[in-house]
Amino acid sequence: MSDLDTKPRTKAKPKTQRPKMHKVILINDDFTPREFVVMVLKAVFKMSEEQAYRVMITAHTRGAGVVAVYTKDVAESKATEATDLGKRAGHPLMFTTEPEE
Repeated sequence: MSDLDTKPRTKAKPKTQRPKMHKVILINDDFTPREFVVMVLKAVFKMSEEQAYRVMITAHTRGAGVVAVYTKDVAESKATEATDLGKRAGHPLMFTTEPEE
C-alpha cells in the first residue's frame, strides 16, 4: 500500500467567530424635545411608541441609555443617521456607539 492510499479524506472546516457587537447609546441633553427623540427612535430603530418612550426616559434620568445592539457597521450607521436627523432639525441630539462587553 502506498502513502497516498492511507491519507484521511476529511477536510478541515475553518472556525468562524461571531462578529463583535456594538451598543448604540442615546446621550441625554436638556434641549431636544422628548417627542422628537421618540420620533427618531421609532423612525431609525423601528421601535414601538412604548419602547421608544422607555428608552428616552431611561436616557433622560440616567444621562444615557442603550438603544440597541448591532454589528459595528450597522451600529455606527444607525447612530450617525439618528444624530443627523437631530442636526437637521436644529437639535443637539447625539447617539454614540461602543463595543459590547
